[in-house]
Amino acid sequence: VPFGGDGDFSQRALMDRINSDLGNDLGNLLNRLIGMSGKYFEGRVECDLVEKYYKEELDEVQVSLNKLEPMLFELQLHKYLEELWRPLTVANRAIDKYQPWSMIKEGKTDETMALNGLIATILAKVSLMLHAVMPKTTNTIVNALGFDIDPNSFEKIIRNGEKLEPFVTQKREPLFPRIEEQLLVEKKPEKEVKKESKKEEKKEPDNIALIGIDQFFETSLKIGTVVEAQEVKKSKKLLLLQVDIGEEKPRQVVAGIKESYSTEDILNTQVCVVANLKPAKLMGMKSEGMLLAAKDSDGLCLIRPEKPKSVGTPIS
Repeated sequence: VPFGGDGDFSQRALMDRINSDLGNDLGNLLNRLIGMSGKYFEGRVECDLVEKYYKEELDEVQVSLNKLEPMLFELQLHKYLEELWRPLTVANRAIDKYQPWSMIKEGKTDETMALNGLIATILAKVSLMLHAVMPKTTNTIVNALGFDIDPNSFEKIIRNGEKLEPFVTQKREPLFPRIEEQLLVEKKPEKEVKKESKKEEKKEPDNIALIGIDQFFETSLKIGTVVEAQEVKKSKKLLLLQVDIGEEKPRQVVAGIKESYSTEDILNTQVCVVANLKPAKLMGMKSEGMLLAAKDSDGLCLIRPEKPKSVGTPIS
């Protein structure tokens, strides 16, 4: 909403912003850094090689940072926040692109450490520029990165572009716990409530098993990116997939889509994942989720986001 202007507000829109922009893009990025550094480097994060391996990403982040000051003086606060979120997209995209879990297997230790350093650098710069808006949250983030927000750190990291000092991460509680749909309480106007009370209840078809809205939102649906795809030998229907949904490591999913999709078709594409199913075994392989798809007489088609979304983005 433009500063000083009119705009629409609803509890659902607020919930979506918190779950997506704050919980997924910002909070989950810190969780991913803590998870990867803890798994691969005993929590250590160093930034010495970031520019060597990820200069393109650093330059892209700097382009966004250079646009911020004029927006602030023009009181274009909504544009300021939108632009400030672009570096977070760069960081999340870099994880999907470079796949640190694969790099570490290939012995690319320096590149993996530098990727963690890139994420830490982006979180540090965003936190410094976001501090006036979210002081408590940004203090929590930078404390995890080993420094405090003050004029000195702003001068060093933002003005001079100095590297972060090496630090060690520790596990923390999520910054933004997910808000569930059933917690929303939308107050309807009295006229609307009276109208609804006068409506006759419609009979539902007998062949549809109806569920309540609470039951529906017990299902956790998330956007994922397929980072590995293999054929399952002796199976005409199954593919073995590794799907990144924004967690410490990709989920293994055994999907019955082989008749409609090859490994080349599905690799590096986005899918919709049921993320809170109990693990099951198919042909002796553990499956930790399910892909959403539609099937009719023309065949099977995966349900996908219309535009690319950050991995782990909740579907609601």
